[in-house]
Amino acid sequence: MQQNILIIDDDIELSDLLAQYLESEGFAVTTAHDGISGIEQIGRSANLAAIILDVMMPGINGFDVLKAIRPHNSTPVLMLTARGEDTDTVLGLELGADDYVAKPVSPRVLVARLRALLRRGQQDDNQSLRIGDIELNEQSRQVTVNDTPVKLTGAEFNLLALLLKNAGHVVSRETLASEGLGRALSAYDRRIETHMAQIRRKLGNFADGSARIQTVRGAGYQYVVPS
Repeated sequence: MQQNILIIDDDIELSDLLAQYLESEGFAVTTAHDGISGIEQIGRSANLAAIILDVMMPGINGFDVLKAIRPHNSTPVLMLTARGEDTDTVLGLELGADDYVAKPVSPRVLVARLRALLRRGQQDDNQSLRIGDIELNEQSRQVTVNDTPVKLTGAEFNLLALLLKNAGHVVSRETLASEGLGRALSAYDRRIETHMAQIRRKLGNFADGSARIQTVRGAGYQYVVPS
């Protein structure tokens, strides 16, 4: 079955080029060339596998699109950012993007990154993992705390799953990046820190006020096993 991809980018020539390449790789592609059209297209599409979203668009930009859709839509989002714009990358991750690629982008690189993103989202071990008051279901990709659903992005879910599977033990930033995000860390890379801040905010602390996820300086992160 073809996976449906939505490209939202005001660069019509680039959108057409990426769409042609994606279609040659077996994807079904829809394009939108401004933020409003993109949001409308997302609302009409019930089976999107992923969204490729450009940051720099006139009017409603990529950040505005993310803000509009993330409260009720968990479709994986791969953002296209200007090369070297670390601020754009961090803000996109904070708003719920799952990955990013810097422009100018090679269609081959984009497809490889997209396939990695989709593979991570489709991993299904048919397991439910419960530690204390938190439960993570890998089949439904749902998380609850005290039986209350917690909305996570795909990247956040993958990172939390790694921490919970290794609860009580430190997971390195390198492992979180390679296994949770599907790509190696680069120099001055702050993606893991950004995602962890979002996960902590969404999960909250334990009932006694202590942190669920501890930063182990120079080593990584650890999900604390409640006593």
